[in-house]
Amino acid sequence: MARKYSKGAARKVERAMKKRKAGTLKSGRSGKKVKSRKQAIAIGLSEARKAGKKVPKKKTGRKAAKKNTRKTAKKATRKTARKTSKRPVQKRKAARKHRR
Repeated sequence: MARKYSKGAARKVERAMKKRKAGTLKSGRSGKKVKSRKQAIAIGLSEARKAGKKVPKKKTGRKAAKKNTRKTAKKATRKTARKTSKRPVQKRKAARKHRR
Protein backbone atom coordinates (compact mmCIF):
# COMPACT_ATOMS: atom_id res chain seq x y z
CA MET A 1 0.00 0.00 0.00
CA ALA A 2 1.27 3.46 -0.92
CA ARG A 3 2.13 6.06 1.68
CA LYS A 4 -0.48 8.75 2.34
CA TYR A 5 2.17 11.29 3.31
CA SER A 6 5.63 11.43 1.74
CA LYS A 7 8.77 11.11 3.86
CA GLY A 8 9.54 14.75 3.08
CA ALA A 9 6.15 15.77 4.48
CA ALA A 10 6.82 13.70 7.60
CA ARG A 11 10.15 15.51 8.04
CA LYS A 12 8.44 18.92 7.75
CA VAL A 13 5.89 17.94 10.42
CA GLU A 14 8.64 16.55 12.65
CA ARG A 15 10.60 19.80 12.31
CA ALA A 16 7.51 21.85 13.18
CA MET A 17 6.87 19.67 16.24
CA LYS A 18 10.45 20.09 17.45
CA LYS A 19 10.23 23.86 16.96
CA ARG A 20 6.99 23.92 18.94
CA LYS A 21 8.60 21.93 21.74
CA ALA A 22 11.48 24.40 21.82
CA GLY A 23 8.98 27.27 21.83
CA THR A 24 10.21 28.86 18.62
CA LEU A 25 7.36 27.89 16.27
CA LYS A 26 5.36 30.93 15.18
CA SER A 27 2.13 31.01 13.21
CA GLY A 28 0.81 33.19 10.40
CA ARG A 29 1.25 36.89 9.92
CA SER A 30 0.82 37.75 13.58
CA GLY A 31 3.78 35.56 14.49
CA LYS A 32 2.12 34.29 17.67
CA LYS A 33 3.79 31.39 19.43
CA VAL A 34 2.17 28.03 18.70
CA LYS A 35 1.19 26.05 21.79
CA SER A 36 -1.01 23.22 20.53
CA ARG A 37 0.22 19.99 18.90
CA LYS A 38 -2.58 20.06 16.33
CA GLN A 39 -1.60 23.52 15.15
CA ALA A 40 2.05 22.47 14.87
CA ILE A 41 1.06 19.48 12.72
CA ALA A 42 -1.12 21.72 10.54
CA ILE A 43 1.77 24.15 10.03
CA GLY A 44 4.12 21.28 9.11
CA LEU A 45 1.64 19.88 6.57
CA SER A 46 1.01 23.34 5.13
CA GLU A 47 4.75 23.87 4.62
CA ALA A 48 4.99 20.43 2.99
CA ARG A 49 2.15 21.33 0.60
CA LYS A 50 3.90 24.56 -0.36
CA ALA A 51 7.12 22.64 -0.99
CA GLY A 52 5.22 20.26 -3.29
CA LYS A 53 5.48 17.15 -1.13
CA LYS A 54 2.89 14.38 -1.28
CA VAL A 55 0.16 15.38 1.18
CA PRO A 56 -3.58 14.60 0.93
CA LYS A 57 -5.89 17.52 0.18
CA LYS A 58 -7.41 19.52 3.02
CA LYS A 59 -10.86 18.43 4.10
CA THR A 60 -13.33 21.12 3.05
CA GLY A 61 -16.97 21.79 3.78
CA ARG A 62 -16.57 21.32 7.50
CA LYS A 63 -16.99 24.99 8.39
CA ALA A 64 -20.31 25.24 6.58
CA ALA A 65 -21.62 22.13 8.30
CA LYS A 66 -20.56 23.45 11.69
CA LYS A 67 -22.26 26.77 10.97
CA ASN A 68 -25.54 25.03 10.09
CA THR A 69 -25.52 22.89 13.21
CA ARG A 70 -24.78 25.95 15.31
CA LYS A 71 -27.78 27.72 13.74
CA THR A 72 -30.15 24.82 14.39
CA ALA A 73 -28.91 24.47 17.96
CA LYS A 74 -29.49 28.18 18.52
CA LYS A 75 -33.05 27.91 17.19
CA ALA A 76 -33.80 24.92 19.39
CA THR A 77 -32.52 26.65 22.52
CA ARG A 78 -34.56 29.74 21.67
CA LYS A 79 -37.73 27.66 21.36
CA THR A 80 -37.18 25.86 24.65
CA ALA A 81 -36.36 29.12 26.40
CA ARG A 82 -39.72 30.55 25.34
CA LYS A 83 -41.62 27.47 26.48
CA THR A 84 -40.12 27.32 29.95
CA SER A 85 -40.21 31.02 30.75
CA LYS A 86 -43.47 30.81 32.79
CA ARG A 87 -43.22 27.77 35.06
CA PRO A 88 -46.20 26.54 37.12
CA VAL A 89 -44.21 27.10 40.32
CA GLN A 90 -43.76 30.78 39.51
CA LYS A 91 -47.47 31.09 38.74
CA ARG A 92 -48.34 29.58 42.13
CA LYS A 93 -45.96 31.97 43.90
CA ALA A 94 -47.55 34.92 42.15
CA ALA A 95 -51.04 33.70 43.10
CA ARG A 96 -50.03 33.37 46.77
CA LYS A 97 -48.71 36.93 46.81
CA HIS A 98 -52.03 38.26 45.51
CA ARG A 99 -54.02 36.33 48.18
CA ARG A 100 -52.18 38.06 51.04
